[in-house]
Amino acid sequence: MAETPHVEGGKRRRSVPAPATKPTSRVRMSAAQRREQLISIGRQIFAERGFDATSIEEVASRAKVSKPVVYEHFGGKEGLYAVVVDREVRSLLDRITTALTAGHPRELLEQAALALLGYIEEETSGFRVLVRESPVLSATGNFSSVMNDVAHQVEHILGAEFSSRGYDPKLAELYAQALVGMVALTGRWWLEVRKPRKETVAAHLVNLSWNGLSHLEAKPGLITAGGR
Repeated sequence: MAETPHVEGGKRRRSVPAPATKPTSRVRMSAAQRREQLISIGRQIFAERGFDATSIEEVASRAKVSKPVVYEHFGGKEGLYAVVVDREVRSLLDRITTALTAGHPRELLEQAALALLGYIEEETSGFRVLVRESPVLSATGNFSSVMNDVAHQVEHILGAEFSSRGYDPKLAELYAQALVGMVALTGRWWLEVRKPRKETVAAHLVNLSWNGLSHLEAKPGLITAGGR
């Protein structure tokens, strides 16, 4: 196509065509980056909808990829779910295990309660994934398996304490399950209401478990938070 002459000051000039605009190229993710993106998106959707209502189509749509990409990384919805749950299980268990550093049993109870409530507060989507019922179990289990692992740790603590006080150490397992179950169920309730603040919830949980109903303190506080 010929250039159109342009008249300026009585002189004829040829107009210079504008340079062609280069198309913007999309930054391609590496396989590892794409996998992490899909895990993050899957985690969010599983938390919002649960396993049954989540579809590979929605995961792919949010990630702006085709369904075969999701299948390539995880083999299907079950595979993606298993990876998400495995990560959350390890994260929660690591938090609680790391928190148990005190020497006094009451402080250990406080630390365990605060670790669980802190996880609920900071990793709400992950906790929702764990507590939702699902027909699929991951390699490391689910929320119940995490609580069982924690109960086994608490059992050892209680067993030593029972022996030193002349109680039957065989009952430590029963008490450990009761204590951990109480904290776990309270955590599921607090997930929705978020009142009162986690330190207050932890203080009342420890108040009930440590003092018993017959010796409840009127205004319990936490030793580890300077409340006592």
